[in-house]
Amino acid sequence: MYIFCVYFFECSNSDLENKKTLENLYSLSVDITKIRRLKEWVLLQDVAYVKEIAGILQEMGADETTVANIIERCPEAILHTPAEIKSQRALWQLVCQNEKQLIKLIEQFPESFFTTEYQQNQKANILFFQELGLKNNIITRFLTSAPNIFYNPVEKNKNVIETLQRNYLNLGGSAANMKIWILKLLSQNPFILLNTSTAIQENLEFLQKNDFTDQEVLQLLSKLKGFIFQLNSTTMQKSMLFSKNIFKCSDQELKQLVLKCPALLYYSVPVLEERLEGLLKEGISIAQIRETPMVLELTTQIVQYRIKKLSALGYDIKSGNLESLNGTKKDFEVTYGFVCNKTPGNLPVTKTLYC
Repeated sequence: MYIFCVYFFECSNSDLENKKTLENLYSLSVDITKIRRLKEWVLLQDVAYVKEIAGILQEMGADETTVANIIERCPEAILHTPAEIKSQRALWQLVCQNEKQLIKLIEQFPESFFTTEYQQNQKANILFFQELGLKNNIITRFLTSAPNIFYNPVEKNKNVIETLQRNYLNLGGSAANMKIWILKLLSQNPFILLNTSTAIQENLEFLQKNDFTDQEVLQLLSKLKGFIFQLNSTTMQKSMLFSKNIFKCSDQELKQLVLKCPALLYYSVPVLEERLEGLLKEGISIAQIRETPMVLELTTQIVQYRIKKLSALGYDIKSGNLESLNGTKKDFEVTYGFVCNKTPGNLPVTKTLYC
């Protein structure tokens, strides 16, 4: 009965599909079954601009395979008018080196390109970011990986930036370094701009109320790459209280642990619990974790993998410190290579990977 119902539904929808749209898609060698599976509603629309959109993409240098791939991944592209897509093309050309780069970006991130409802905001924000000093390659990365920040009115983004600048100076940062600090923060985490100025202010005040000095707050902001602005005081308070209880430390000792490992502030209690449990199951003690809390910045899966690799070489992680587990993938590969050739006691200290 279920199979019959599904078949009947598919047949019914197939009868409603726009035949001209289907013909045009077939002529471009587009896999219709993919569209039916993902976004069949596109095929039901009375008006579609298949040939026109394909023509614009071809003008930019896209071959038939690329055009088909773009439409299969983002079928709603054919519902935009040629005028809308030409405007979007001109918009993205403000930051793209050439059309070859542009078509490559469209193929990789079609949904970002074919969101045309906020063109005025997109253009204003692109110009604002250029005036701010962000390089075009960074702005293109934002357009593809964090398109939402361009949908904001430019005044909203300006307000957030001004709040960051004001707080940076109030915390003791120098005017000479402020621009570099802001640009680095944005490059690392553009989603800062999705927060409100009020939320940013409240989070900074939370740290100050917990006896972090201005210099320490600046230090945390740099280490956390702005992720602190996506938190709230309640979440941070719970995470700090959890860490204090687990490590049985004073307020001052807790503050030092947080400065050493901002993950204790950033990650929620459930995440910290899961990672602690994973370490304890490997025979690692709370004392070892307290000595090297940065290990909590790594997922349980990564920690287990690294312990297994080191154990295969005869290195007993339970009897030493945890520095050998820390750092990026590249850092660990250096450590692993060192263990292969040296005694475990001579392990180098790896760089810390901050969240």
